[in-house]
Amino acid sequence: MDPPDHNVLRRMLISEFSVRRVREMRPGIERTVHGLLDGILEQRGPVDLVAELALPMSTLVICQLLGVPYEDREFFQERSEQATRVGGSQESLAALLELRDYLDRLVTAKIETPGDDLLCRLIASRLHTGEMRHAEIVDNAVLLLAAGHETSAGMVALGILTLLRHPRALAELRGDSTLLPQTVDELLRFHSIADGLRRAVTEDIELGGITLRAGDGLIISLASANRDESAFASPDGFDPHNPASQHVAFGYGPHQCLGQNLARLELEVTLGAVVERIPTLRLAGEVDALRVKHDSTIFGLHELPVEW
Repeated sequence: MDPPDHNVLRRMLISEFSVRRVREMRPGIERTVHGLLDGILEQRGPVDLVAELALPMSTLVICQLLGVPYEDREFFQERSEQATRVGGSQESLAALLELRDYLDRLVTAKIETPGDDLLCRLIASRLHTGEMRHAEIVDNAVLLLAAGHETSAGMVALGILTLLRHPRALAELRGDSTLLPQTVDELLRFHSIADGLRRAVTEDIELGGITLRAGDGLIISLASANRDESAFASPDGFDPHNPASQHVAFGYGPHQCLGQNLARLELEVTLGAVVERIPTLRLAGEVDALRVKHDSTIFGLHELPVEW
């Protein structure tokens, strides 16, 4: 959407991702992450951190956000992973449609039995006032799932891989947990996984000495901006001491990522817990090359085999 419709809808959702609201989610996210790590540490031999930590963490946080009942979480996790799988297969589409049907029923159930979660608050403040329709709440729930699942999981896996490949930075973080927020920002800058924004020119402009005409289409590379040598020292290297807070990994302007506070919290909690609880973590084999989801340019890992 573009303004003004986009502005109206964004205002309806933005309070759900405020610093205060996201901070309230922290205990639940910590329980989720530590529960997953408990299961990992009970295993013997190498484990795949994508399948055992990154993906389920992302799914379970979305479950917490939307108020998915505990007994439905296994179904929700399985369908979410299938629906956001790279390649756009018929199986992925079928899983996405199943999730939409599920969320449709979930919204209906929450209308009948109100609670305290994002869907219930939208029902109370937007649906009952006529500002949103039932289908709009369902579609935005699907959008939140699609936007926040693969990206958060991918950043967790890539973040752990990057720290393991930079032992000095990992040792420093292990000795000083206050470095975690700036380490997360540097990882976001370094990887820029939600890349390839599409925009259309609305009026003739000149940009970088090139004339762009109204109606021209643009694909904007956030990764290129985040590797700009005029903005960042040693832009192609990973250094948690880089002043990376001005990165544009979450976009910029009116379409800047709505869930960036939640994404940062997921990364801080998950990376912090892994660093603290598994001090001998190491790669267990060769990691698959980065994969690319060409239609949205999302980078991730097939698997991350580790042991300790």
